[in-house]
Amino acid sequence: MSPGRSTGKVQRRIYAAFLALLALILVIGGGWLASLGGSAYYLLAGAALAWSAVLIWRARREGRWVYAAIVVATLVWTIWEAGYAGWSIMPRMVAWLVVGSWMLTPWFVRSLQPEATVVPRLARWMTAGTFLAACAVAFVVGAGLHAADPDPVDPITQAGVASAYPAAVKPATGPGRSDWQQYGNDLAGTRFSPVAQITAANVSDLQLAWRTPIDTNDLSREQGLEVTPIMIGDTLYACNGVNDVFAIDAETGAVRWRMAAAGGEGRTCRGVAYYRVPGGDGPCAERILTNTGNAQLVALDARTGKLCAGFGSAGRVDLLDGMSPAPAHYYYPTSAPAIVQGKVVLGGMVLDGQFWGEPSGVIRAFDAVTGKLAWAWDMGAPDVPGRPAAGKTYTPATPNSWGPISADEKLGLVYLPIGNSTPDFFGGMRRPVDEKFGSSVVALDAATGRLRWSFQTVRHDLWDYDVAAQPTLLDLPQAGGRIVHALVQPTKTGEVFVLDRLTGRPLRDVVERAVPQHGGVSEEHLARTQPFPIGLPSFRGPVLRERDMWGITPLDQLYCRIRFRGARYDGMMTPPGLTPWISLPGFGGGMDWGGASVDLDHNVLLVNSTTIANISWMFTRAEADADGLRPASGTEGGDLWGPAAQAGTPYASYTEAFKSPIGMPCQEPPFGRLSAVDLKTGKLVWSRPLGMAGKSAFGIPILVPITMGTPTSGGSVTTRGGVTFIAATQDRILRAFDTRTGALLWSKRLPWSGFATPMTYVSPRSGRQFLVVAAGGSHGLGEAGGAALLAFALPKR
Repeated sequence: MSPGRSTGKVQRRIYAAFLALLALILVIGGGWLASLGGSAYYLLAGAALAWSAVLIWRARREGRWVYAAIVVATLVWTIWEAGYAGWSIMPRMVAWLVVGSWMLTPWFVRSLQPEATVVPRLARWMTAGTFLAACAVAFVVGAGLHAADPDPVDPITQAGVASAYPAAVKPATGPGRSDWQQYGNDLAGTRFSPVAQITAANVSDLQLAWRTPIDTNDLSREQGLEVTPIMIGDTLYACNGVNDVFAIDAETGAVRWRMAAAGGEGRTCRGVAYYRVPGGDGPCAERILTNTGNAQLVALDARTGKLCAGFGSAGRVDLLDGMSPAPAHYYYPTSAPAIVQGKVVLGGMVLDGQFWGEPSGVIRAFDAVTGKLAWAWDMGAPDVPGRPAAGKTYTPATPNSWGPISADEKLGLVYLPIGNSTPDFFGGMRRPVDEKFGSSVVALDAATGRLRWSFQTVRHDLWDYDVAAQPTLLDLPQAGGRIVHALVQPTKTGEVFVLDRLTGRPLRDVVERAVPQHGGVSEEHLARTQPFPIGLPSFRGPVLRERDMWGITPLDQLYCRIRFRGARYDGMMTPPGLTPWISLPGFGGGMDWGGASVDLDHNVLLVNSTTIANISWMFTRAEADADGLRPASGTEGGDLWGPAAQAGTPYASYTEAFKSPIGMPCQEPPFGRLSAVDLKTGKLVWSRPLGMAGKSAFGIPILVPITMGTPTSGGSVTTRGGVTFIAATQDRILRAFDTRTGALLWSKRLPWSGFATPMTYVSPRSGRQFLVVAAGGSHGLGEAGGAALLAFALPKR
C-alpha cells in the first residue's frame, strides 16, 4: 500500500470514528427525547449515521449513500417541521452539510474501495444529490436569514400592522429645549428631542467628536455603565458604576470636575438630577443631586463638584434612616432621582431573592434645598406621612421602585414603576398590601406623597416581572379635538398598558385571561387570571413548542429539546415549583428599565424588547440548609442568576438562562427587537430584529454580519429630525434608524456595549447637535471592561 493511500485510510477511519461518536450521542439523546414524548428524528438519524460510519470504516462507498440519504431525509423533515424560516433550518441542516463535506474531497474518495457490484450510477446520483441538497439548503437559509422578518402580531388581540406612518400632530407637542435637563429629557420620560440638525438624509455623515473615559478604578470597570447624562448650559453631568459624578464640557468632552460621591464603592448609577434654587445665588445655587450605592442622597455644587454644606448633614442624607436592619448594600437606589416641585423624589432597590423581610420599598421626597424629609409613602403604613416613630421602621419587605420616575407637575402627580416584593418566586408570605401594589404603576400626590391611584400589571407576581420601565407621559388627541392625558407603561411581560394618568383607568381595554394553575408548591396560592391589554401589539414572544428549540447544531438543539420536554411549560406564567419550569419572557424583558421613547410629533412609541426564556426550579429549605445556601452578603451583591436563598420561606430557588451547554439560547432568534407603535390606532408601524450575531459559544466572536436580534438592555432616543438612536445590544454597535420606516441609516462600533440610553443636545458654543452614549457594558450581561462617554456630531462646516 502506498504511503498516500495509507494516510488516507487513517484519516478515513478517524473520520468514521468521529461519525460513530456523533451517532452514539444522537442515539442516546434521541432515545431520551423519544421517551419524553418528543420527536423520534434524532434517534432514527443517529441509527442511520451509525450505519454510515460502519460502512465508511470498512471503506465501503455505500457509506456516502447512507449519509446523503440522511441529508435528504433531514431536509424533508426540516421543511415539514419548521417550514422555510432560515433560523429554523440552520441548526437542523448546516452541521450535516459541514460534517459531510469531507466525503466530497478527493482524499476521502481515493481511500474507498473501487466501485464494485452495486450500481455505480446510483452512487454518482447520490453524490450529486448531496451537492444539490447543500445548494438548496444554503439558498433557503440565506434567503430566510436576510428576508424581512414577520411582524410580531399579538396572536390573541391581532393588533395588526399600520398601513402608513401616522400624520403629524398639530400643533406638535414636543418639548422646545435643545438641551437635556432630565434623565428622560423631560419629567414625562419621553426621550424625545426637538433638535433636528441630524436627519435621515445626513445621519450617515456622523463622526466621533470626542471620547471621555469615566472609569476611575477596577470596580468601576467591572460594574459596567448604564448612565444617561444630563446637559445643562454647556456642561454634561454623568456618573459611573461606582457613583463618581463628572462634569464634562459639552463641546470638547473635557472633564471639568469629578467627585467620588460614594467613595469609589458604589453600585449601578443610571443618572443624576439638576436643580436650580429659586432666587439662589452663590455656591450650590445650581446643584447636582445623586443617590448612591451606599444609600446616600448627595448634593453637589454644579460648578465645582463640592458638597453643598446646607443640604442634609454636610451635603449628604442617610437613606438608611428609618429602614429595618439588613446587611450593608441590601438597599440602594440605582436610577436617577426626580426633581418635582422642589422635592427630590426617589425609591430604591433591594437584593433579589435573599430573605423575606428585606428593607422597605418606601418612596421618599426630600427638600431639594435643605435635604429635609418632605414626605414618605410607606404602602404598609400609608397614614404615616413622614419618618416612622422612634423605635419603628418603614414596613419591611414591601414592593420597591428601582426604575426611573416620571411626573406631571401641572397635575401635581408623581408616577412610579413598582416591582414585586422579595423573594421573587415564592409569595406565600405576602400580605394584602404586597398583593395590592406588587408589579404596579402608582401615582402619588407630589405635595403630600398620598396615593392617588394604582394600576397592577401582574397579580401575585411569582416571576420577577417588576415594572421597571419609566412611565411615559404624553397627551393623545381624540375625536372632536379632545385631549387625553395618557401614561404609557411598558412591562417585563412584554405588554404595553395605556392609562389615563389622572385616574389610572385604562385608555385601551384590558381583559382578564386565565393563566396556568398546575405544578406549584402546596404553600402557594396562584392568581387565576392576569390582565392583558387589548388592541395593542404584544412583545412577550411566541408560545414555545418543542419544534421551536434552537442551537447552532443538531446536538445542542437536541439538548434543548430534551430540557424543554423535561421542564414544565404551560405558556406564560407557568407556576414555580419543585420541578424545573420555563418563563418566557424571562425577568430581563419584554421591556426592562430602558423603557421607551416617543415621537411626540406623530404619537409613535419606539420600544426595544427582549424575549429570552429563563429556566428555574425551587428546592426545600432542608435541601438549601444541607447545601449551606445562605443569603448573600451585601458586598458580594445578589446575582440574578444562580441560587437564591429566599430565607424565611419554605423554599430556595435557582434560575438560569434557558440555553444549551455551549451557551446558545434554546429558542429561535430574534431575541431582541426594535418596534414602532401608533398610539392612536394601537397598530404596529414596523418591527425589526435589533442586533447582529456577536458572541457565541465560549465567547468566540461570530464575524458574520447577520442580524439575529440579540437581548437588549437600555433604551432609545427619538428626534424631530426623524431619526431614532439606540445601542442596547451585545454587538457593541450604536445605530440610527429612520423613525418612519425602521430602515437602518447609520451604525458605529463602540469600544464596549452601550447598555444605556443615548441623549442629544445642541452645544451653545458651536451650535452643533451632539449625540452622546455611554459605553461600558454590563456586569450582569458579562460585557463590562471599561467606561467612556462617546459623542458624535456632523462634520464642522
